[in-house]
Amino acid sequence: MDPCLLIPIYNHKDTIGGVLDALAYLGLPCLVVDDGSDEATQETLRLESGRWPWVEVHRLPVNRGRGAALRHGYRRAAERAFSHVVQLDADGQHDAADVPKFLDAARREPEALILGQPIFGADSPRARLYGRRLSQAFVWAVTGSLAVKDPLCGFRCFPLSRTMPLLGTVGLGDRMEFDPEIVVRLAWTGISIVNIPTRVRYFRGGLSNFRMIRDNSLIVRAYVRLVAARVFRRIG
Repeated sequence: MDPCLLIPIYNHKDTIGGVLDALAYLGLPCLVVDDGSDEATQETLRLESGRWPWVEVHRLPVNRGRGAALRHGYRRAAERAFSHVVQLDADGQHDAADVPKFLDAARREPEALILGQPIFGADSPRARLYGRRLSQAFVWAVTGSLAVKDPLCGFRCFPLSRTMPLLGTVGLGDRMEFDPEIVVRLAWTGISIVNIPTRVRYFRGGLSNFRMIRDNSLIVRAYVRLVAARVFRRIG
């Protein structure tokens, strides 16, 4: 196993430093994909990459969305011959102390998809929780399995040997819909799925790039695509 870390970022200049500080103990290479962030975030990333030699920043010139940034990161990791990518968000919500749990699970099952199963605190927005329950029910229905405990959590470990062939054959969404869509598509390939309970924190006044109307609409459209793909595959 030769893993790396992957962090997509869009304008999280105030939190990325703390995230990288929390990851330093791991001694792992970290690819940070800047998805067209503002100048202040670009400057922060220049300082952080100078401070931490294991941090490598890749900049997309315009904001293309979370899914596009993650796909870019997977491809760069594959080009560097890493075997696995452990991805976290740049807003500090994910607990870096749990990364070893994801890596241990990947060592036990090198071709498994390792998903974060969030443990939410009292600070978690109720609307987000209800949305996750609906997404969970949909994914269970469309995969015919209860294996995926949370299809939206961005804390994950991907085996690139199973992920890259999928990216080469299937078009996936560019924004927040990417997270549940790639999980369903990988589940359809028969990949083993492991869920790791992990604490998720919400911060008062924290920056969220989730746009309630736009991103929920994109997620619903992705679910419609997945249902159509499932139906036509059965017909064929």
